[in-house]
Amino acid sequence: MAVSTMDSESARTPQPQAALTKGGGTLLPVGALSAKLGPQGKHYVCGSVAAFTNILVTFPIQKVLFRQQLHGVLATEAIRQLQRDGLRNLYRGLLPPLLQKSTTVAIMFGLYEDFSRVLLDRAGGSGLPELVTRSFAAALAGTAEAFLTPFERVQTLLQDHRHHGRFNNTAHTFRTLLTEYGVRECYRGLVPILLRNGPSNVLFFGLRGPIKEQLPQASSRAGHMVNDFVCGGLLGAALGIMFYPLNVVKSRAQSQVGGAFQPCREVLLTVWRERGGSVVMLFRGAHLNYHRSLLSWGIINATYELLLKLI
Repeated sequence: MAVSTMDSESARTPQPQAALTKGGGTLLPVGALSAKLGPQGKHYVCGSVAAFTNILVTFPIQKVLFRQQLHGVLATEAIRQLQRDGLRNLYRGLLPPLLQKSTTVAIMFGLYEDFSRVLLDRAGGSGLPELVTRSFAAALAGTAEAFLTPFERVQTLLQDHRHHGRFNNTAHTFRTLLTEYGVRECYRGLVPILLRNGPSNVLFFGLRGPIKEQLPQASSRAGHMVNDFVCGGLLGAALGIMFYPLNVVKSRAQSQVGGAFQPCREVLLTVWRERGGSVVMLFRGAHLNYHRSLLSWGIINATYELLLKLI
């Protein structure tokens, strides 16, 4: 709805089918794939494909950023570590984020649309502002994403060079954690993920439409893609900086195997002391995270919106 600041851009400003039929032929059979997926199913598919594309492009950057978050080193040292690991290890740990991100982004967009629809139907006539309803839907979708924490857990262990000799691949890491430590070990680092996902989803879906409205009006498919890239990229970069300390805490907590589960606050204080009580050191790697998030969420948002139009 045009009055809602929480609607997805595709639902808020639907694009005419004519934009996809230049040259006399459609890019996809009109309504064919959409009919198979259903009105809601396409949001899951588009989100998943968008995330898949993003991970393939940005994974090496993510590995550099992870080393900075974990060890507090400069980007140049993190790159040297990857060079020492060798080219065959550059994409080591790719499968967990590929599975995790393609699934969580599908859940993020799909469940947001589903929760919004259900909650708006139930709240009809109650006088509850639509902004509040959609914010709650976004928070619920973000919380549901945390169910896939084990993928982030395995990704952390496979990217940490200190565990290269212990864990061989994704399946071996899962098997080792489950057989030696149990399911609970797979969810180490759950609290910072929950604290990150809900609020970031609320802000992302709440600001996506208003930011795009401030951009120059697009008159072509390429123009819409650029606007969607800029909108998603700016939001992703800003949220990446805002929640960066939680990602540092998550990386530190998940790099541990076995032992006591430390509260989120204790992990943060440990990192704070180790880095000399310096905010600059705590945010080491944030500049690279900014650029990675700018690229990642630009790709995800632009690809998602393009696929919605094509389907």
